[in-house]
Amino acid sequence: MGTILSEIAAKTKERIEHRKREVPVLLLKERIAERAGEKEPFLFEKNLKQPGLSFICEVKKASPSKGVILETFPYLDIAREYEKAGASAISCLTEPFYFQGSDVFLEEIAGKVKLPVLRKDFTVDPYMIYEAKAMRADAVLLICAILREEELMEYLELAEQLGLSALVEAHSEEEVEMAKQCRARVIGVNNRDLHTFQVDLETSIRMRDLVPPETVYVSESGIRNPEDVRLLRENGTDAILIGETLMRATDKRKALDVLRGKHR
Repeated sequence: MGTILSEIAAKTKERIEHRKREVPVLLLKERIAERAGEKEPFLFEKNLKQPGLSFICEVKKASPSKGVILETFPYLDIAREYEKAGASAISCLTEPFYFQGSDVFLEEIAGKVKLPVLRKDFTVDPYMIYEAKAMRADAVLLICAILREEELMEYLELAEQLGLSALVEAHSEEEVEMAKQCRARVIGVNNRDLHTFQVDLETSIRMRDLVPPETVYVSESGIRNPEDVRLLRENGTDAILIGETLMRATDKRKALDVLRGKHR
């Protein structure tokens, strides 16, 4: 486990213990029951299975490696731009300390945008999966590096019961195997080294063959230009998650077209 990742995971555990006292899980379950049938189950993975390369576009104010990306943060406008630009899904950061995310961002986006929304956070407790469903998320992120295999299996089963997709993130061959053992239907390989923050696209290109074709394969981090996108498409990647490149673009629709190779 990378040092920054273990630090974030520990901080998240503290945050969730506090949250559980404020909002008991029973209350979350009541909210979920009230909203039953509002959203199509597993829409996140269904969208990523469409023909061609799918784009998961991220709504992110800051990150530990880059600091604040956008001082002014019109998160709802950004999500709507992604929708108009033809994104397949939106990833929304809800981790408040290192990424300056918020549950409010996700809840508003999920209520106003038709695209499925991934709750991008560091899931360290089943409570967070109930939270995600209660705030209208369509998917949760499960990171192999901060979970034991039995935890991953438990969290996947809970997500399944709640109609949520799970993006299971791996950083190594061993973690890809763990994801497969737990029957993950969507596996993402992060190109960022957790120890150095260095990004190498070859990471997800190299691991593509480890994931069976029926599993949705996602490449995450460090995708910056049309050439990167082309390499991943040719390598049989199903979807790519793009954050900083799009967050820094003033015209996000044009930026996405450029990445797709439509404009030069």
